[in-house]
Amino acid sequence: MLSLKNKVAIVTGAGSVGAGWGNGKATATLLARQGAKVFAIDKNEAAARETVEIITGEGGTAVAHVCDVTSSEQVKAAVQACVDAFGGLDILVNNVGGSVPGGVVDMPEEVWDAQIASNLNSVYLLCKHALPHLRQRPGSAIVNTASVAALRIMQGRTHSAYSASKYGVIALSRSIAIENAKLGVRCNTVIPGLMLTPVVEHRLVAQLGAENAADLIAARDKQVPMGKAGDAWDIAHAVLFLVSDEARHITATELLVDGGYAAAAP
Repeated sequence: MLSLKNKVAIVTGAGSVGAGWGNGKATATLLARQGAKVFAIDKNEAAARETVEIITGEGGTAVAHVCDVTSSEQVKAAVQACVDAFGGLDILVNNVGGSVPGGVVDMPEEVWDAQIASNLNSVYLLCKHALPHLRQRPGSAIVNTASVAALRIMQGRTHSAYSASKYGVIALSRSIAIENAKLGVRCNTVIPGLMLTPVVEHRLVAQLGAENAADLIAARDKQVPMGKAGDAWDIAHAVLFLVSDEARHITATELLVDGGYAAAAP
């Protein structure tokens, strides 16, 4: 079950912003463990190579590729490089994203534009250039990563651009799914909740004004009905299921991985 033998997968954001397992790093590694040949894309060459070294060290197959996923030219070249290296493409996992807090009045236009480019345009560009190849492989699949911030708007801490872009990912994924349903390409969205990944210490501690990572992690855990935030492997296993043949009749839908967080919203 959940075998990806002889399949080729592109994973964006396949590195990690710090020590430990980010969503893309865990996803790339898990897909490789299930037999996929992984084309690991990241803007940070060292991070991408670290993921590839883990995969190849375990006997898997992977190639690192540096790419700015907001550049159509670079994305097109990356997809072609994957096809040239592995002979085709079966799986696309769009995992790039980042948040900057702020409402529409106080957020500078360049920050808004950068958020939309990183979180939404990147998904459009990867799908645009990958779909012609995915359509050639029966049973191919796309999984795009959104965020629970698209579903829950927190009082006192607005993420207007992040929420808008991640909700856009959900709508775009549904559109792609329906357009390609008869062409043999499925498309779904994974929606992470309050996850414990290197992003917490790398970015959120300073962004939220927390005294330290431990206090922030504890505060986030309390908000999750299951009592603890999930981690990158929870996201990776959700992605694995959705790209596998076991999910062959699942498309145009969303899988929440949040420990009940969204459902428990007041």
